Amino acid sequence: MNTYLKAFAAIAVFLVACKKNSNDTTPPPTPLPDPIAPVVTTDNDPLLLGNPTNAIPDARYTTNYFRNTGYYSLSYNNNRGTSNWVAWHLQSEDLGSTPRQDDFRPDNGLPANYNVIEANAYSGSLFDRGHNCPSADRTTSFAANSSTFLMSNMIPQAGNLNQGPWDGLEGYIRNTLVGGSNEAYIYMGVTGTGGISTNVVTNTIYGGKVTVPAVVWKVAVIIPKGNGDMSRLNSSATVLAVAMPNNNGLYTTSVAGREEWRNYITTVSGIETSAAGVPALNILRNVHDSIRNTLRNKRF
Repeated sequence: MNTYLKAFAAIAVFLVACKKNSNDTTPPPTPLPDPIAPVVTTDNDPLLLGNPTNAIPDARYTTNYFRNTGYYSLSYNNNRGTSNWVAWHLQSEDLGSTPRQDDFRPDNGLPANYNVIEANAYSGSLFDRGHNCPSADRTTSFAANSSTFLMSNMIPQAGNLNQGPWDGLEGYIRNTLVGGSNEAYIYMGVTGTGGISTNVVTNTIYGGKVTVPAVVWKVAVIIPKGNGDMSRLNSSATVLAVAMPNNNGLYTTSVAGREEWRNYITTVSGIETSAAGVPALNILRNVHDSIRNTLRNKRF
């Protein structure tokens, strides 16, 4: 008799549990949508050649949030407090006489629930507020130049690197490779954790809200100015890819030091492979298969 009572009790408990679950109105968590890159259809769009990480303009993508400032586009990583990459198009029409604004400020265009990186976030860190898209690449108007001083366009960059060979690299692309007759699609990004400003590796600053990168990289694809850029892109395009350790002791700001970026020339493929991070890099994903691998492995 006890055996029957125990079985009945077990069934009753099961039925109660089922009834309770059937009344549970808590909705299941909403999965994030599949990452789909923003559509790019026009010349001079910074992402004409590809959205390197398929960044999404959805605040839920906290490590790969897409933002278009109007002057450059980026993939923002709230966990790092910096962008994964910034992309922009450069031609002579982007260059004028507007002076440097120096109005560093938080990027209010990022989602409201993201960490706010203030203008003084790098103070006392011994790292520069290094630009991704350079101030000197946006000098046609006050608005254009001011846009480059958003903190989402900054990374903690070793001073000798920022003011030495990196500045030299920026000037070489702007003045020599682009000049007045060419145009360029440029990407700059970071990988890894841990930069060196003195003799000590620093992983984060600003109370852990900003990650110091181990490597800073840049890719520039240069073609003659014209219309229908994607249809004109072929294997003869100039590709300059550079990846440099974020280590102050490796560089100087001397005239010779400004040319030292040449010692760190690599390939797009090399940058993508060494990144090995999340989100993964595929820098030229929109380029046709017939020439993509040629450009990815082309060394300047």
